[in-house]
Amino acid sequence: MRKSLYTGAMRDSSRTILLLTFAHFSHHVLTALLTPPLPFIRDDLGLSYAQAGLVMAAFSLSYGFGQIPAGRLADRIGPRIVLTAGIAGVGAAGLLLGLSSGYSFLIVSLVLMGILGGGYHPAAAPLISAAAEPGKQAQALGLHVIGGSVSYFAAPLLGVAIASALGWRGTFLALSIPVILLGAIVYRACLKSSLGSPATSAMADGEPRQRLSAAVVMELSTFILMLTAMGAALASASSFLSLYIVDALGASEQTAGALLALYFSAGIWAAPLGGRLADRFGRKRVAAIASFAAVAGLLALPRIPYGFGFVALLAALGAVPYVRMPAAEAYLTGRVPGSIRSTVLGIYFFAGMEGSGVLTPLLGRWIDRYGFQAGFTILGLGLGAIVAVCALVLAGMERGGMTKEG
Repeated sequence: MRKSLYTGAMRDSSRTILLLTFAHFSHHVLTALLTPPLPFIRDDLGLSYAQAGLVMAAFSLSYGFGQIPAGRLADRIGPRIVLTAGIAGVGAAGLLLGLSSGYSFLIVSLVLMGILGGGYHPAAAPLISAAAEPGKQAQALGLHVIGGSVSYFAAPLLGVAIASALGWRGTFLALSIPVILLGAIVYRACLKSSLGSPATSAMADGEPRQRLSAAVVMELSTFILMLTAMGAALASASSFLSLYIVDALGASEQTAGALLALYFSAGIWAAPLGGRLADRFGRKRVAAIASFAAVAGLLALPRIPYGFGFVALLAALGAVPYVRMPAAEAYLTGRVPGSIRSTVLGIYFFAGMEGSGVLTPLLGRWIDRYGFQAGFTILGLGLGAIVAVCALVLAGMERGGMTKEG
């Protein structure tokens, strides 16, 4: 009897994780499509690098601002509706994006897409942690990341191919309607399985602490700063990868799309690996190592000549954020009360996305003035300083017995 109950629980857990992995894919089908056709958008609208950076920033900033209120809403009403808005709402905004007639309407459409999509991640992560076996939350979150990674892998290939035939507007129009339908499918599946009510957001690893000590607040703040700085730096750099490959390395738009697909495909294998490593060796430790790897990758990016070495670097650099994601999310969900888990995750996602929204146009301006090599170098050195300071603070707190490895 015990074996039967255990097997049934495992089956339900697997179904939940697979459902949310599919939901993650649906959410990112359009959000992953913003960078690949950027050369087409730039040529069509006659944008500078700074203006192209503002295109990405419009989505990143609004996407980030949507995280905190959406996370709080998910804690209050349950994540099901918030999760659905993060999919179908993005599809609706994608329709407007495909109908945009100029730069201003493009920016407005991207802002709307960011606001509507902002609640997906704060709503999804607690559900996955609650569904996973104790001690395997990071692995489950790593599997969930695969859904988004597949979208980011497919988007450069599909986006560039469709944009070559239908233009960049036609690309968004062609993919928006299926995304809206996918959102409806995910909502129906959640409703059928009673997934996404406030009760399902309870912690899976024991009773949460209802009050956090000052030391834990300090630890979490430092951890979030280090990880969000790393995420923001890599996101801003990746926004210009297609332009760097085309303009600085002399490759075609199609080649740039293929290389972006390689960059983002790393999540398919790196996220499950990162989750497994985090559960085994410590989530905070794995996240810190990934942060230092990001610094090294950014500094190497403009110095590796176009060829096999550059392709290998792209694959490795693409893996870094995906190793970080399950480690960071599992660590945070295990350190805060279940009643505010989505809210804290909303703050975490907000900080990273707002950092990216600020850094992306700044990086574009640096590139306009000083070139790609100087821009990527400044970005890498700045990130290195932040990561080093945060790592020292976290290590000092752990040695002093103020916190523990998670």
